[in-house]
Amino acid sequence: MLRIKEARFLLSAATAAQFLVPQKPMLVMCGRSNSGKSSLINLLAGQKRLAKTSAAPGRTRLVNYFDFGEFLLADLPGYGYAAVSKEEKRRWAQTLDAFFAAKEHISHVFLLADLRRDPSAEDLQMAEFLNYHILPFTVVATKSDKLSRMKRRERVRAIANAYGLGEGNVVCTSALTGEGKDELLSTISKIVERTE
Repeated sequence: MLRIKEARFLLSAATAAQFLVPQKPMLVMCGRSNSGKSSLINLLAGQKRLAKTSAAPGRTRLVNYFDFGEFLLADLPGYGYAAVSKEEKRRWAQTLDAFFAAKEHISHVFLLADLRRDPSAEDLQMAEFLNYHILPFTVVATKSDKLSRMKRRERVRAIANAYGLGEGNVVCTSALTGEGKDELLSTISKIVERTE
């Protein structure tokens, strides 16, 4: 299994002209605002502050790139955050559209969802978008430490059903307990091997 020896922040991109053209496999994190993208990046990196976490949703407004050695990771702005202006939402949508327009650079997408909540219309729209563009993705159910083991199984089933996926396509994670880290690293190992 892949071992992350070192991970570092590379740059933040606001426009398509600033997007990186990867020389190695590029994985993408996307999801609603406050779905736990930054916490998951820190968990994978084994660092507490590589990606800046915030209690206030909607903090990631740019595409943030991280170098994990054998692969790059792009953290996209969260979608679905109500307390921003229509203009700001429009800018975020344009950034996402421009990013996914270069889909040949994307090896895999991790679509994050809070395990405690049903996927929103935007989550399902994102999954539809990824399917339409034939971009492989894995649903990562975050914040699993907030639920009992039995409730977790129930929620994984519900989330898998909502996306029309098998339960094996939903990985439960917790940035607090480290649950799911090895499973994700194993998935990433396979992706890196396939794209080399």
